[in-house]
Amino acid sequence: MVRQLGELENAIMTRVWQWNRPVTVREVLLDLRSEREIAYTTVMTVLDKLHRKGWLRRDRAGRAYRYEPVSSREAYTAALMNDAWATSDNPAAALVHFFGLMSPEQREALRDALRVAALSPSDPAAPDSPETGPQDPPESGADTGETRSGPAR
Repeated sequence: MVRQLGELENAIMTRVWQWNRPVTVREVLLDLRSEREIAYTTVMTVLDKLHRKGWLRRDRAGRAYRYEPVSSREAYTAALMNDAWATSDNPAAALVHFFGLMSPEQREALRDALRVAALSPSDPAAPDSPETGPQDPPESGADTGETRSGPAR
């Protein structure tokens, strides 16, 4: 059931991104029915759940709501992967298994992504980032409690 719900959430999000405009429950329902039998209330519940999760925004249009995505498909996919990884008691082992499931093309895409991530700072305000430049350590006795030799004890 959980897997089916995740698949339905993904199917609905895919349609919302494809239309690239606010959509109603009925529009999503009619499109989904071309592939499977599904109830109006099921689609309405999943759209509401996606709204509560922060993936969709909604505005009232008469008696109905119109839903539109809050972020890109790529951001949504990254968050799903992060959520799945966070459930593991052993994240390193989970990654090893995940990499084992990847095709050669997916592994190459991962290598490319890691190269890009290594080139861009993870925190723009981090020391030595291009935006802030090199940071000098505080002078001995500064109010920070740190000295050139390390934290105050």
